[in-house]
Amino acid sequence: MKRELTRRELLAGVGAGVGALLARPAWSAAATAPTARVAVARCMTYGPELVPTMARMFDQLGGLDRLVKGKTVAVKINLIGVRWQRLGAARMEDTFWSNPRVIGAAVHLLGKAGARRIRVVEGPWSTAETLQEVMLSMNWQPQDILNAAGHVEFENTNYLGQGKKYSRFMVPGGGLIYPGYDLNHSYEDCDVFVSLAKMKEHAATGVTLSMKNVYGATPITIYGEGAGVDEPSVRPHGGRGGVFHFAKRLPSKSAPQQTDLSLPKDAGYRIPRIVAELCSARPVHLAIIDGVKTATGAETNYGSRPQAAVNPGVLIAGTNCVATDAVATAVMGFNPLADRGTAPFANSDSMLRLGEDLGIGVRDLGRNEIVGTPIAEVVFSYSAVREKILAAAKKA
Repeated sequence: MKRELTRRELLAGVGAGVGALLARPAWSAAATAPTARVAVARCMTYGPELVPTMARMFDQLGGLDRLVKGKTVAVKINLIGVRWQRLGAARMEDTFWSNPRVIGAAVHLLGKAGARRIRVVEGPWSTAETLQEVMLSMNWQPQDILNAAGHVEFENTNYLGQGKKYSRFMVPGGGLIYPGYDLNHSYEDCDVFVSLAKMKEHAATGVTLSMKNVYGATPITIYGEGAGVDEPSVRPHGGRGGVFHFAKRLPSKSAPQQTDLSLPKDAGYRIPRIVAELCSARPVHLAIIDGVKTATGAETNYGSRPQAAVNPGVLIAGTNCVATDAVATAVMGFNPLADRGTAPFANSDSMLRLGEDLGIGVRDLGRNEIVGTPIAEVVFSYSAVREKILAAAKKA
């Protein structure tokens, strides 16, 4: 019977040696995928401990300077959903959104490491507002991020933004659903691409981490429900569900089209493949996952699912998005080697396995180097939180 990875198995598998469960042979395609180093750290607050903790993690990865010195860096953050979709009284940045202090800390450390220019990018839900406007609407201080290093910029990548044309990224090997994607110029006008994600569960893909964060790079003007038919619309309108989740309509004809229209129209089939394709076409050089404060249950507040604002108190960073997400999946109490039918991928295929199949990275913890705090010391079971909520509801 398939099941979740238990804390006991993690304790047995991580440390001096990797246990049999975590050391099982990975998929054959992983033989050609690169292994990587992933840093894990305990960090309970967004206070004074945040910057030194992140700095130590980056040092454990070999130092940021070798990656970003003299280069242009794009940092993709996560501002998913509508801003009033709070989980109770918890702030969006403490549940579903990238926390501004983590963004500022990352920008500061990238600048300190010698980055020539840093562009913070995101496509907030169905809007052409600037990122500054979106942040101000949530009582953030965007100037704190802009002042965290020299030459910091923002760009809303839902549409053309400051660019004159979209940049095309083709999927090596031809892709699984789409052969390529048209994105905002910011994803091409950078030497280093950083995915700064929140550690969350997801309704369609099981988990949403640094790989799934790249999904939000796709412009609404091309892949939204209100996108233009032949050419991109001028302004973003609607979400991506109609095109990506359920294939109810095609992207704008100006973009690469789905090669096989007979493929399943199930979000659990489509989204993991689209995410893996995007991470293959637009590689992530540095993945940062904020699990200090977050939410269980789903990627945003859907109301009917058992959700809770939680404080796992962990940060994860790595130079490979598949390896980093595999570690985060284990920290969440799940088995990163699981596939469809087993939590967290109960209703979807595994983005980790698909990323491995495309040669992006390796999901087997035993084949990657995990540094810093042992996984077993920071495991936070998302399933246990959900079970507690359901048990309380039955008693009520």
